[in-house]
Amino acid sequence: MEEFKRAVAREALRFVEDDMIVGLGTGSTTAYFIEALGKLIMEGELEDVYGVPTSYQARLLAIESGVPVLGLDQVDAIDIAVDGADEVDPHLNLIKGRGAALTMEKIIEYRAGTFLVLVDESKLVERLGQKMPVPIEVIPSAWRAIAEEIEVFNATAELRMASKKDGPVITDNGNFILDARFHRIEDPLDLEIELNNIPGVVENGIFADIADVVLVGTEEGVKRLER
Repeated sequence: MEEFKRAVAREALRFVEDDMIVGLGTGSTTAYFIEALGKLIMEGELEDVYGVPTSYQARLLAIESGVPVLGLDQVDAIDIAVDGADEVDPHLNLIKGRGAALTMEKIIEYRAGTFLVLVDESKLVERLGQKMPVPIEVIPSAWRAIAEEIEVFNATAELRMASKKDGPVITDNGNFILDARFHRIEDPLDLEIELNNIPGVVENGIFADIADVVLVGTEEGVKRLER
């Protein structure tokens, strides 16, 4: 799988040109892309390319790799955003957020001229929610009330706990993450909107009708899917 990730990261570089503003996603697959992008910039293969990170992790890696970074408030437009996904359905709807950076990811990727998604073939599913829960970023004091509200959708939600610290995962925005498992997601776009209408929800990990191109790493090479 790691070689699949490297392969799609290399293929993604073909989409980047001089004078571009690039949204930099969060996660292991995008990390390979950031490192490779930095190498091209350092070697002079790309000029005047700047990255807009979606998380502290992406920002630190970009700086270490030689990618000049800007904040979202410093750019007028984003030419292309490159990120991974936890699930991709046949209509290129996504579930994202295992890295707890879903809010800034959605803000940046929604505004990008092109949103390019990098995955290996294990992330392809027949319908969203088949393997992964839907991450939901919530105001900390409201997490229990929101978890109860989510039961209306025939779903269960658990507070995500940290693995290397005591207590819950804290997002870059200072919020909590609920992981919601739905019996069946029939309409991803409708559910995305409904979840965001719950008071106290900051953002959720359904990315419907937003991906333009998905690069899939497979045994036969990189496949390109377009909506």
